[in-house]
Amino acid sequence: MANLVVHFEIHASEPQKLIDFYSDLLGWKFQDYGGGEQPYWVIETGEGAIGNAAGQPGLGINGGLTQRNGPGPDIGAPVNGCNIVVGVDDVDGLMRRGIELGGTEALPATDWPGIGRGGYLLDPDGNVFGLITPVLSDGTVAMGAGAEA
Repeated sequence: MANLVVHFEIHASEPQKLIDFYSDLLGWKFQDYGGGEQPYWVIETGEGAIGNAAGQPGLGINGGLTQRNGPGPDIGAPVNGCNIVVGVDDVDGLMRRGIELGGTEALPATDWPGIGRGGYLLDPDGNVFGLITPVLSDGTVAMGAGAEA
C-alpha cells in the first residue's frame, strides 16, 4: 500500500454549525455515524473520492467531523496540527462565499507562480483550511494538465 493520505478529520465545538458551513460552501455531504459519547459524522467530499471509487492516484479523499474536546484554536495562533487544502474551480468566489457563511480570511487569494491560485480561510470554529486551483488570475494554467511551460 502506498503511503497516501486516505482520510481527514475536522474538530468542531458546534458540529452542526460546521456541517452547515461546509455543506453550503463545498457541497459536502455529512452522515451521522453515531459514536455515542464521541459523536462522529462521515464526510463525503464528492464523486471520485477514495471510498467512492477504486483508490486510484489523483483522486480525492473523504473525511470525518467529530466533537472537539477542549477549547478551539485561538485566532492568530500558529497552526497546530495538519490542515486540508481543497481543489476548487473558483478560489476567489469560494473565499467570498466562505466569509458570507461565517468564515474568516486567513490568507487572501494569491497567485503562486508555478503552482496556481490559492487562499486560506478559518471556518466558523477557527479551523484553517485552504482552497487551490491550478488556474492563475490571468487564466493561465500553472501546473498539471494544460500548464504553460
